[in-house]
Amino acid sequence: MLTYLLRRALLMIPTLLGITLVVFSVMAASPGGISAQGLIEGNLEPEARRALEDYYNQRYGLDDPLPVQYWNWLKNISPFGAYQADSDSPSGGLLKAPDLGTSFLYGRPVTELIAERLPITLLLNLVSIPLVYLLAIIIGVQAATKRGQSFDVASGTALLALWSVPVMLAGILLIGIFASAQNWHWFPESGLSSRGAAEMPFLPHWGSASQALVFFLLNVAVVSGFVVVSKYSKLLCSILFATTGALAGYAMGASVGQPSGSVVVPVLTLLLAVLFVMVAVYGARGLRVGFAVILGVTVACWLAFNVLNQTFESGFLFDRLWHLVLPILCLSFGGLAFLAKLTRSSILENLVADYARTARAKGASESVVLWRHVFRNSLIPLITVAAALLPGLLAGSVVVESLFSIDGMGKLAVEAVKGRDRELVLSLTLISGVLTLVGYLLADFFYALADPRVSYE
Repeated sequence: MLTYLLRRALLMIPTLLGITLVVFSVMAASPGGISAQGLIEGNLEPEARRALEDYYNQRYGLDDPLPVQYWNWLKNISPFGAYQADSDSPSGGLLKAPDLGTSFLYGRPVTELIAERLPITLLLNLVSIPLVYLLAIIIGVQAATKRGQSFDVASGTALLALWSVPVMLAGILLIGIFASAQNWHWFPESGLSSRGAAEMPFLPHWGSASQALVFFLLNVAVVSGFVVVSKYSKLLCSILFATTGALAGYAMGASVGQPSGSVVVPVLTLLLAVLFVMVAVYGARGLRVGFAVILGVTVACWLAFNVLNQTFESGFLFDRLWHLVLPILCLSFGGLAFLAKLTRSSILENLVADYARTARAKGASESVVLWRHVFRNSLIPLITVAAALLPGLLAGSVVVESLFSIDGMGKLAVEAVKGRDRELVLSLTLISGVLTLVGYLLADFFYALADPRVSYE
């Protein structure tokens, strides 16, 4: 295994060279190419334009032949060499700090730009990816074990509908419905924090210790009641969920206003009541309990903020999480639909395998067969998909970041391509290539952990 990993690591070097060479060649062959003239905008006097072209050529070496430009870029990013980038003085050894260069557009080091944008994109992905995988596994396993039943049909229809919705359309609908002042202005329309978020305390807090205690006890009481009902009585759970859904639909419809509210109120009241009842009737016990916890927390918070007149200040953490809700939803629904269907098909394939029938013949219970045997072997397709997650952490989502005015890596990549920023484009390509290859290498490693039959010796 160690020999295989070392061989794959060495093969990354020519692969990365090929990737960056292709990107550099495409940029050079595009109309206008990589030249000082393409970096100059506006109407300038001939002398000023000539002086600016000389400045760009001298600073970035744009008047050198293309092979020389690419070679100089390789020398700058290489950790080996006797000279530092952009310096004529020896570094004093065989190793030096890799230099990604200076951006044409921003006039700043590429490392500084990436350091500013990368934490934002990482935040979005590190919140959405675990959520997507957790829900996809729960829904996929439940649909596979209840093949052909109501939950399987309903979840399959819903997942297909989610997969069919474009991300751009979903983002516009989410903003128009849940962030617009004309409808339900529940969430902010853009950004990751409020204007005064920097002056807020980090954690949320209440006006007094007694209010915090009341809020805590109210949450414990309401959530406990919802959980007990959902665990031990499907009939009472159906009644409770239907009542909660109907009240929520009525409140949402009434807040729209006239004349739209007169039509929206009965539709939302009936729709949410039916949806909540379907969760109670057709959902598995774990799904009902999880949904009951969400409803309980929602009801308790609504009571605390509206009925008890709690004095509450959100704090920086709660404000940031509130801003993340719509972008995370927009970023997650497509992946959730795909992974849930992939999990279902993989589970179904392994449930009828020979080893599963053998385990049943030996007297193993269905839950033991599912979780000890079938589920582990069903992880192979999920691991394959997960190999593409590492470059996705860097690339971000251009559509989501543009819709919600989030300055992440996706917007940075688009701006770099539009501005023909050679240093920035090549640096992002290099980092994305490294993460892609590392992701595939980790996938091979986890194959062996998930399936002992996989060997690389």
